[in-house]
This record gives sequence, C-alpha cells and structure tokens, in this order.
Amino acid sequence: MLLAVAMIWLIPPYAVRVMTAGAKTAPIADPAHTIVGDAGDPTAQAWLVGWGGHALTHGLRGLWDTNAFYPDKYGLALNDSLLGYAPAGLIGNGVVAAVLRYNILFVLAFALAFLGGYALVRQLGANKVAAAVAGAALAYAPWRYGHAGHLNILSTGGITLALAMLARGHGLSFTRGYLPERVRPGWAFAGWLVAAWQVSLGFGVGLGFVYVLAALCLITLTAWLIHRPRLGRRLIVSDLIGGLVFTAVTGYFAYAYQHVRELNPTVTRDWDYVAFFSPTLRGLLVAPQSSLPWGNLHNEARIALGGATTEKVLLCGYALYLLAFAGLFLSRWSPTQRLLLLLGTVVGVLFALGTNGPIYRLLYLYVPGFDGSRTPGRLILWPTLCLAILAAGLVTHLADVARRGAKPKWSVEEARLLTVPLLVLVLAEGLPNLDHPQTPAKPAAMALASAHAPIMVLPSNDGIDLHVLLWSTDGFPAMVNGAASYTTPNRQAIRDVMTTFPSQPALDRLHQLGIRSVVLLRDRVHGTPYEPLLNITDVPGITRHDVGPDVVYTIDTNTK
Repeated sequence: MLLAVAMIWLIPPYAVRVMTAGAKTAPIADPAHTIVGDAGDPTAQAWLVGWGGHALTHGLRGLWDTNAFYPDKYGLALNDSLLGYAPAGLIGNGVVAAVLRYNILFVLAFALAFLGGYALVRQLGANKVAAAVAGAALAYAPWRYGHAGHLNILSTGGITLALAMLARGHGLSFTRGYLPERVRPGWAFAGWLVAAWQVSLGFGVGLGFVYVLAALCLITLTAWLIHRPRLGRRLIVSDLIGGLVFTAVTGYFAYAYQHVRELNPTVTRDWDYVAFFSPTLRGLLVAPQSSLPWGNLHNEARIALGGATTEKVLLCGYALYLLAFAGLFLSRWSPTQRLLLLLGTVVGVLFALGTNGPIYRLLYLYVPGFDGSRTPGRLILWPTLCLAILAAGLVTHLADVARRGAKPKWSVEEARLLTVPLLVLVLAEGLPNLDHPQTPAKPAAMALASAHAPIMVLPSNDGIDLHVLLWSTDGFPAMVNGAASYTTPNRQAIRDVMTTFPSQPALDRLHQLGIRSVVLLRDRVHGTPYEPLLNITDVPGITRHDVGPDVVYTIDTNTK
C-alpha cells in the first residue's frame, strides 16, 4: 500500500492535476511544447540546463561567460548555475529538447526530495511509513509550489540524501547513536559526492547547506574529541578525500560568485531591498496559489502579505504542523533530540523571517554570501526538515504502540491502519494545481540572425529576455540579451540606448560591441519605443530583412 501511494505521487504533476478532483481540467500537457509552472523563469532555467550540456561538449570552455549577457563576463554566476544538471543537457538539441528535459527534471526534483527525506529519516531510526511521511512533507510542502518556476530552489533532494549517506557511512542514528560495526566508509564518501553535486546546482539553497554541513562536522568533531571512539582508516580516508572534493567544488563556485560581485559591486543586496522580500510570521500559515487544497482559500491572505508573495508564503502544511507538535510529546526520539529539533525549527523560522526576525542580521553581516541573497524566506527548508523529523518520530511511536498492543499476527496490519492515513493526509495537503502554458515559439528571424552573431533581440527586458534565452538553445548564438536576478549596469545601459535605435548613439554602441544583427519581434513591440521601427526601411549602414512577421537588421561592420 505504501509503495502504491508513493508511486502515485511520483507521477508528473500535470497528470496528477488532471486526475485529482477539483484540479483544473485542461488536457494533459504536451511536455515537449508546454512548460510546468509558467512561461517565465522556467524558460531561463531550461536554457541553463542546456547551456551546461553545451559547455560540457566544448570542454567547459566559456562556461561562466555563456552565450548570453554579451559582452559581460561571468554571466552564469548571475543565476544559480544548475551545473549539476549539465549531463541532462547533453540529451537532444534545440528548444523542444530544452523544454522536455526541463519538465522531466522538474518531476525528478520532487522524486529526489521525497527519496532524500525518506532515506534520512529511515537512517535516523524511523519506520517505513514514518520515513514516507517525512519524505512527503519535504517534497510536497505547500510552500514549495510557490517556487514552481525555480528549479534551483526545488532541487533540495541532494541535501537530505547526502545527510542520509553521511550518517549511514559514519554509523550514526538517533535511536542507536554511534555504532562502529555499522560504519560504511563507501557510503560516507558517496555522501560527500552527493553534497558536492548539490552545491553545484547553485547557492540559492546550497549556501545554507554548506554552513549547516560545516556546523554538523564541527559538532561531530567535538563529540569525537570528547569520547574518542576508534575510527577505521578507511573511514578517515573516505572523509578526507570526500571532504576535499566537497570543499573544492564549494570553493570553485564561491570563487565564481565572488568574482561576479567584484565585477559588479552593486550586486550586494542592501538591507531595505532584503526587507521587501522578507516574510512575516503570518506567512507560515499562507499557501501559494498553486496549492490545490489552499490556493484559492488563501487569496486574501496572500494579498495581505504585500509584494513578492512567492517569497513570503511559507506554509509547510497544517498536517505537518499538527504531527510535529504531537511529536514533541509522543515520539520514538529522545526528549533531548525533540528539544533540539524544536530549537532548530524556531531558529530556522527566525532566520527565514529575514528583516522581520531578530537574528537574520547576523547572517547578513557576518556570514559570507548572505549579503548577496535577497530571499531569506527560502531558509524555510530547514524548519521544514526539523518538523518532518519530529512528525516521523510520532508516526514511528504510534506504530510501536499498535504493535505492542495487538496480537502478533495482526500487529503489522493494525500499525499500518493507524499510521498510513497520516501519510495520506500529508500527501493530500501537498497536491499541486500547476499551470502548463505553451512555450513561445522561436521566431524564424532568430534562426537567420544566428548566422550573424553577436545579436541583440528587441525589445529587451527581463520578461522578454527569458524567452530569448530559451530560443537561444538552438545553436547558442552570442547575444546581448539575458535575464537574471540582477541586471548589470552595462546591460541596462545597452538596453537604454537601444530604445533610440537606429539613432547614431545606438549605432555607435553596436559598432563598439561588435553586434552584427538586431532582431525586432513584431508581436512584442506594441506600445514600446521600438514600434516605429516597423516602418523604417532605409537607414545608412543597416540592411533590413523581413523574416515572417519579424525584422532583422544587419549592421554593416565597415560603416561607423
């Protein structure tokens, strides 16, 4: 029964949406031509995966500079790189492949989050149903659907899977403590590799993971210094080599992100900017629109949160709250462990509140990297983990009570009868209601212009450039366009001067940058400064080509 429930929940979200009562009744989405969530940020994330694969086929040459954001350097570091997904980018070419692989990775991200949570809590000492409850809570917490367009934030499974492997490798659990005979050096080494892979996806959630893992290592080292248990040579070697790999990968990405900060000092977020994205305690009770059980019911509550609601809706699940609260009093875990989990939950929530909490300033001022983050609410991952472990302790305890109180031949069945409905309750509250819009078709004009790169597509703003990034997966032509959480002053200056195209300052800038083609998208220019360009046919130094509904201007590089 547990396996059946788990498998149903790993069905692609668009299929779940169709089968579930109350969900939208649109046909099952075409995964090659529609994209889950919305047609904004996911299109850029599909480009990121594709770019990673493209860079692998070219020996990682130009990895950080990318084909976009020309002529800026280290454009990849303006986003979470998703480099850990680069092998998937080797499969297929072009826009259709980029969309299809993104949709597959989206589903797998939820599956891995479930698997990681399940493995970790099983290793800690919970039974199978309790581990499934924890996995479901971590994979399908309502707040996660607010990030349906952020694959980098949804990709948290590597965190819990790495912790599970490291705990197994070191013979650690909540129920048995440290058992030398259960040490498995190979698992410990694999845990470090998975942790390094998680960091390679980006620092959006990886930054917090690095510091949490460092804190756990410090705690473990302190405990070893106090008790001095004998450690095998193989475990020590596995930890040294695996730890070095993890440190090297973390350092590599930290260098890239630090370098882009040096190139663009204003990338650091000021306190007032962080305040705009900081949640309040009320956000812990509010779900995103894409939550099937609560989305419509919480419309007014979301409005009351103000702007940037995606970052302020932090509902972990009412069922999870109740189970975790009960787990403080009835649990497989010891009282000390429960108190530590409660402390972790409270501290994690206070950090997630950002400027609305009393302690986030400590991270912002004194912990490297956090002054570049604008979204403290994403730290809700860690309270969710603590709550999931507390809930698993309760469910395991209930199963133990059922077994002790029942006849032997009925003990397993009665335990499941008591605990499986709790799993179903958590799963039901995590049902999504996700849209699957059509991806915008690539303009034929871009195909023509790609032979004359570098190019610039007009109009250019973050909304349109998200689509341009997706279209560029067909050949990856060098282009000025690009969208990220931060717009460099240089890119903004180019956008500004191009509103006057084909004025002399705009042409001078194009010549200076070596831009060879400008693509004008007819269906995007209405009401913009570019609309009059549709009627301009004769400009010295520019050759006009009408390609379908769009226009390509080829810049004469010999004319200045």
